[in-house]
Parts: sequence; C-alpha cells; structure tokens
Amino acid sequence: MCGILAVLGCADDSQGKRAHVLELSRRLKHRGPDWSGMYQVGDSYLSHQRLAIIDPASGDQPLYNEDKSIAVTVNGEIYNHEQLRAQLSSHTFRTGSDCEVIAHLYEEHGENFIDMLDGVFSFVLLDTRDNSFIAARDAIGVTPLYIGWGIDGSVWISSEMKGLNDDCEHFEIFPPGHLYSSKQGGFKRWYNPPWFSEAIPSVPYDPLALRKAFEKAVIKRLMTDVPFGVLLSGGLDSSLVAAVAVRHLAGTKAAKRWGTKLHSFCVGLEGSPDLKAAKEVANYLGTVHHEFHFSVQDGIDAIEDVIYHTETYDVTTIRASTPMFLMSRKIKSLGVKMVISGEGSDEIFGGYLYFHKAPNKEELHRETCHKIKALHQYDCLRANKATSAWGLEARVPFLDKEFINEAMSIDPEWKMIRPDLGRIEKWVLRKAFDDEEEPFLPKHILYRQKEQFSDGVGYSWIDGLKAHAESIVTDKMMSNAKFIYTHNTPTTKEAYCYRMIFERFFPQNSAILTVPGGPSVACSTAKAVEWDAQWSGNLDPSGRAALGVHLSAYEQGHVLANIAAGTSKTPRMIKVVAPGVAIES
Repeated sequence: MCGILAVLGCADDSQGKRAHVLELSRRLKHRGPDWSGMYQVGDSYLSHQRLAIIDPASGDQPLYNEDKSIAVTVNGEIYNHEQLRAQLSSHTFRTGSDCEVIAHLYEEHGENFIDMLDGVFSFVLLDTRDNSFIAARDAIGVTPLYIGWGIDGSVWISSEMKGLNDDCEHFEIFPPGHLYSSKQGGFKRWYNPPWFSEAIPSVPYDPLALRKAFEKAVIKRLMTDVPFGVLLSGGLDSSLVAAVAVRHLAGTKAAKRWGTKLHSFCVGLEGSPDLKAAKEVANYLGTVHHEFHFSVQDGIDAIEDVIYHTETYDVTTIRASTPMFLMSRKIKSLGVKMVISGEGSDEIFGGYLYFHKAPNKEELHRETCHKIKALHQYDCLRANKATSAWGLEARVPFLDKEFINEAMSIDPEWKMIRPDLGRIEKWVLRKAFDDEEEPFLPKHILYRQKEQFSDGVGYSWIDGLKAHAESIVTDKMMSNAKFIYTHNTPTTKEAYCYRMIFERFFPQNSAILTVPGGPSVACSTAKAVEWDAQWSGNLDPSGRAALGVHLSAYEQGHVLANIAAGTSKTPRMIKVVAPGVAIES
C-alpha cells in the first residue's frame, strides 16, 4: 500500500506551501518507502509515497493521461487492470502500473467508472482542464482515507489522519464505497450491492459456488512483481487463504518469478496457540514457514508506536494490531513486500462466538451487514495500518466484491449456529471446503472453534496489557473519566491508557470522533449485546467474554467447558488454538 496526500484549492501556490505539503507527505513515507512524487498545478497539490508492488521500475506516481491534463495519485491495487487496458485500446499508456487505468477510464467515462474497478483503492484525480477533482474509496474501506477542510476553502485528502490533522478546521473518515466530486460539492455512493439494504436474502446455499468465488478472490491477489507470502495463524480463515494459494500458485506469473513454494508467517508468545496451530497447517500444506516470537513486554513497549500508526484508541484494534505490527517488521526485514491475510470472514459468515446467541436468521443477517459496514474502522484499519507501518501490503480476499456478493446472497438460515444439526460458527464456509477426495485442510483444522487474533497469540498478552494499564491508571483517574473524555468515555483502565496516548498524538476533536465506541462483547455491535443478558456485565472484546460459548471463557466459562467436556471435579486440560479449540485429556 502507498500513501497519498492531496491539497486542493488552497489559495497558495508559493514555494513555501509546496515545501509544507512535501513535509506533510513525508509523514506517510512509512507506507511507501520506495519513491516520492509530487504534482502541482496552481494551488492544487497531489503527492504520493510509493510502495512498489506492480511495475516497480516505471510505475512511479502521480500518474497521467497522454497529455498530462489528468493526474491521479492512487493507493491500491486494480486486479482487472489488464482487462481494462484491453478496453482502452485507443489510449497510450506510459507505465505498466495497474493504477494508470484510472486516468484513462476518467477520460472515457467521466465520474461514472468507479464500479468498473475490481480491486481496493483510494485515489484523488485532478482534471486540469476545468480545475475540478474527484476522490474515491474502495467498496469496504480496505484502504484508509480521510478528508478535511481548511479555513481557506481548501480540501485535504490523505491516506492517514496524520497527513492533514494539523492543517484542517475539520476532518473525518472518507466513507467507503463513496465518490467525492468538486463539481457536485459532496459525496455520492457508488457501491450499492443488494446486501446493503439489509433485506433478508433467500438464495439456497451452494457450497461449490461459494468455494469457487473464494478461490477466484485468492487467485486475483497473487498478482505481484515482488516477493510475497501469507499470514498464517492456524485458524480457519488464514488456513483457507494459504491452502487456496498453495493450490493455485503454480503457473502464475508470481511463481515464475519467485518460485512455487509459498512462504507463511505467524507471530505469538512462546508456546501460544497460534504458533502450534500455524506450524501444523504449514507442515500439511508444505509452506516455507516463518515463526516469530514476542514477549508481553515487547508488545507493551510498542503500544505508543501502534497507536500512532493505527490512529485509534479502540481496545480491540490495539490488542490485535500490536502483534501484527511487530510481525510486519520482521516480515519486511526478510525482503517480503506483500502478504495475503484472512480478515473479513467472521463478519460475513457470523463467525464471532457471540453469534451462537443470535435469536433468529433476520437478526444474524442484520448483524453481519452492520459488521461489514463497520470493517473500515476495525479489522481493515488494523490490517492495513499495522502492516503499512513497515512498508508491507496486506491483501484480504474475503473482502473481494464478488465474493461478498456471493456469500451475502445466501439465505442466512444456513449461517445460523445449530449444534443440533452439527453446525458450528462459519459452517457454510467450512462445508464449502470439506473436500473428501482432495482435502484443502485436515478435518480437525477445518472444524476448529473461532479464536480472536489478540487471544490466539497467547492469553497472557491481554492479561499483561490489563496489568500494565492497572499500574498506570489509578481509580481516582477513572472516577473523573467522564469529565475528561466526554465522548466515548473509557470504561476500563486499559481503554483510559490508550485514550491518553491517542490524544497526545491526535488532540483534535475531529480525530476523537473518527474512532467508534459503544458496548461490545467478543467484538459484537452494541445491538448484539442484547442477545444475552449476562453479557452486559462482562463487556470485553476478547472471545473469552462470550460466556457459555468459548471453551476457555472467563471464570464461569471454564466451568462450562468442563461440563461440556463431560468432567466432574477434575478438570481436563484445555489447549486453545486459533481460531479453535482442541481438548486434550
């Protein structure tokens, strides 16, 4: 992923202003350490920090049409760029960059081309013929983007908040699936899939169609001119990504350049569930596996950097971002610039453990819709910013537009968790890849229980964070929290600790408002907390907060696990693996 910053109509075309925009753009250099570019026309500036994945030799940005009357700065990947180039045969391309098609599509179609792009992207396009501009963000918000307004009438657009927060009177998240047009003076939604209305679908479950859609999504993301790998926790989602990638890597351009052996990466505390599970999957698939360890203290020491880069004070996100942030640095040190990851599956299929308590298919479907719509503030933000902090790109096939359409058209009755029918969470996905003749994964991996990433790296990680916060934040500080932090008031010492750090970096009220809030249990929305009365007293994003569901749930959850295991006074040893549980005697 790259970093973009655009300053448009700032009423200042001086050399000093250009130098200031360059300085702000350098705040994004971690996202794109390979090259920097700047284009200025009058009082409008397009800057770019490049991470070169496709056409490293000639694809520097900004990019242009033939006569340079149209310029564009882009962060993203356009997976169907070769097909689009074929449709633009009358145009002359300057580079092999996948993103150059955007300038030429605008020439042909004006503002009405965004839905033609198959990929993830944030871009700003400047049309110098009438000094107008458009900006757009991908359907789900895999790439981050912010928009702000200066007191001088300027419009600012940046991949990260730190590129514009000091210069804008007001700024906010650029909404996913939207286009901003200077001619229209506002936003317009370009992404309007059937599921967005939250109407209950009724298409029968077709496991083969679901499998083919996901395989296609993974294959697209093997498009690369640089070394790459997969993030492998040993859970269902990352294991399926790895299994499909291994099966289809041979014969791709990437394999011809970098070989047919897939590299996989995992992070965890010594002896953590993820490390053991990932190694088992890697051995089964035959990947070149890389295992990274960190200590609780390593993670605590990195928290300030993590909050600066992820630009959030959300507890769930910080817990999970820290191991990913540490792992990304190690991966980049090996010369790898792109990884494929498993985010998005739990939102689409109702995979979080609290979905066990969904009262009916209508509630389940609405919750999945709400979760997908909010991904840009949670897992998309984490996966993008924790990796981009070190110039590493993360690709997420579960959030492919076509795959989402396929998965969200299924009658949600099939997604309901039904122990009486042998259906655990994400059963429709598991069943789609349950191939007896050519198994993608061993059965016990394919049917493992869900584990949150921040849990799977080792339960002592979260416990260590809580203990650290306890040593910093006093009871007296907590008693005054509602007066100091009037919006999204921290309800735990851990949340208070993160909020203090966040506001040191981003003190503006606009920054505070970019972070979501509200009660949550095991990553639920506030609405889903109502599904079980006992949850309201145990609000925590960890999967262990799903009392009566998770086999290593907090306190009474341990008792329930023993009962479920058929024990009486002598508990069995429970070994947790991500995202599931193996129970050993």
